[in-house]
Amino acid sequence: MPDQRTGTPDSVRRVTQTTELDATAQADLVRRGEVSPAELVDAAIARIEATNPQLDAVLRDRFDAARAEAAGDLPDGPFRGVPLLLKDMGCHMAGEETAYGLAPLQQAGIRWRRDSHLATAFRAAGFVVLGRTNVPELGTTVTTEPAANAPARNPWDPARSTGGSSGGSAAAVAAGMVPVAHASDGGGSIRIPASECGLVGLKPTRARVSQGPDVGEGWAGATIDGVVTRTVRDTAAVLDVIGRPMPGDPYAAPPLPRLLLEELGAPVAGLRAGLCASPPDDRWLDDPACREAVAVAGRLLEALGVVVEEAHPAAFFEDDFSRHFNTTVAADTARTLADLERVVGRPIPDDEIEPRNARYRVTGGRLTAPDYLAARAWLGSWSRRMAAFWTPAPDGGRGFDLLVTPTVGAPPPELGWFTAAGPREEGRRVSSFIPWTAQLNVTGQPAVSLPLHTTDGGLPVGVQVVAAAGREDLLVRVAAALEEAAPWAGRRPAVRPGRPA
Repeated sequence: MPDQRTGTPDSVRRVTQTTELDATAQADLVRRGEVSPAELVDAAIARIEATNPQLDAVLRDRFDAARAEAAGDLPDGPFRGVPLLLKDMGCHMAGEETAYGLAPLQQAGIRWRRDSHLATAFRAAGFVVLGRTNVPELGTTVTTEPAANAPARNPWDPARSTGGSSGGSAAAVAAGMVPVAHASDGGGSIRIPASECGLVGLKPTRARVSQGPDVGEGWAGATIDGVVTRTVRDTAAVLDVIGRPMPGDPYAAPPLPRLLLEELGAPVAGLRAGLCASPPDDRWLDDPACREAVAVAGRLLEALGVVVEEAHPAAFFEDDFSRHFNTTVAADTARTLADLERVVGRPIPDDEIEPRNARYRVTGGRLTAPDYLAARAWLGSWSRRMAAFWTPAPDGGRGFDLLVTPTVGAPPPELGWFTAAGPREEGRRVSSFIPWTAQLNVTGQPAVSLPLHTTDGGLPVGVQVVAAAGREDLLVRVAAALEEAAPWAGRRPAVRPGRPA
């Protein structure tokens, strides 16, 4: 029936308004027969075509294939017909490109042989993949400014970074191109872009989402896949469908007590949370807006009945952590480049990769096997020291359920800030920006960034909430309670469909 005010048929109006809807709501429209998968896909394509030129979030599209899939016999999963973007890193699809932000791989046009376990799970859930999103080269930095492509731009301020390495995915979701996008996290790469783009970004427990069949572990077990979304219910529902092991995975995540969707609305009163708003010294950025974000979260949690106190794991800022973590990243980068040389069928010289990754390759190539194993042994021991924060004390004292920190050390920086002072300074600036995230990759704990705060100028500032390994249920429960207490759904960035920069 036409809308009496506009004369527009209801079905058309609903489709054009899907930019305001999360994935759960879009899937519900399809289930009720109010819109078709093809209409959802066409609407998302139109939004990408209208908005992406300002943001360079989407690198490569598959619009024709997506339209054909949406018009065909899609699986009857919980997200049937909902458009999805995949990060241009991992999550391979058979016969299609994934280039990892690397110019030689893009130029070679390599098509992967088989679907990843994750790509199969997304498709079984009914998602329709529209394309690939922008990433930094090999995902080894915290801003999406690859030499091989234009930088991804933040829809809240296109002069600023989206974060990385899932920056293109975060920009696309924040701008309303799609309601959800694939992301992955090795040192904060889901949470950092979520913070900078005003989204929900949950890094799952190690092995909750399989990286098979091509990857057993990345960065010594620190990497994991997930999504960025605008709502907690989308994050929960998508993790429910992709959080499935693959036979042969090298790790097993502790089973969840029930579906994460069932945690929405569950009580949080009585939980114990430690707050840590500032790093211990000036090696790390400590912006007042990030401190205030934690204070805001603390007040909200107290109002919800959570027991809040100033506390953090004693091991969190141990001096040797970064050195040993970087050893595993360097070793993995050297191995990855060697693997990709075999894929493209030729050597990839240093002048075809970014200086950061050339340095990692040199460092990783010089490591001996005992050097690498020593780093992993130190990190294993350190992880047990970290776990003590969440573990009941021998004297019967209660451990903490949650840790609350800023997600990053400062609001979104301007594009170019990390590299402006040269290659040597780049590493120091990257390290200074992320006091809070990589530790949880090494421990394998779940952590979520929530868009609870903004700067005086309207830039998003995320708050990170961390739980013990296997306790995504607590994170979803608390995140949903915070979302209800301080809703963020009404915030809209400067660049979105119908409102270009």
